Amino acid sequence: MAQPLMPKATAVWMVESTTLTFEQIADFCRLHVLEVQGIADDEVAIGILGMDPVTGGQMTREEIARCEGDPSARLTMREPQMPLTSSRRKGPRYTPVSKRQDRPNAIMWLLKYHPELNDPQISRLLGTTKTTIEAVRGRTHWNITNIATQDPVLLGICKQTELEEEIQKARKAGRMPPAPEEPVDDQAVG
Repeated sequence: MAQPLMPKATAVWMVESTTLTFEQIADFCRLHVLEVQGIADDEVAIGILGMDPVTGGQMTREEIARCEGDPSARLTMREPQMPLTSSRRKGPRYTPVSKRQDRPNAIMWLLKYHPELNDPQISRLLGTTKTTIEAVRGRTHWNITNIATQDPVLLGICKQTELEEEIQKARKAGRMPPAPEEPVDDQAVG
């Protein structure tokens, strides 16, 4: 069961506005029963304004009424109306001004450690142009002397899941670089 958005503020509102038992409130808000009793006695959460879970979309008035009528019933959260994760829209990626100087470093890292990625994939991941990728690859970039290989995920330019997704696409397309052959050790064989 998910926890309410602001558990103590929700508990304050429930203590002040409902006839739910301390156990019901504690169970719903994931608090200890004594903490809820302290809220009711004005010993805990002093100065915290109550937050109505009904207006916050976390539960319904019917759910509160049902549990007020049956002290052994447990409150349940309402399913969120909006998805919890947001998908990135299609189109060019915006890179903040503070991270733009790091893009050539990220390009160099991708070219070095993931040569199976093609230019459109690198462009999508980093929000850069094919011209910049070619300049870094050909070592003709205007700032090539200062470019160092840096992981784009650690730089905050792309997410690890996005990088792994592009690598998987490249592997499915059969663009994997040949695996380096291991040298044969003659002494280990004898």
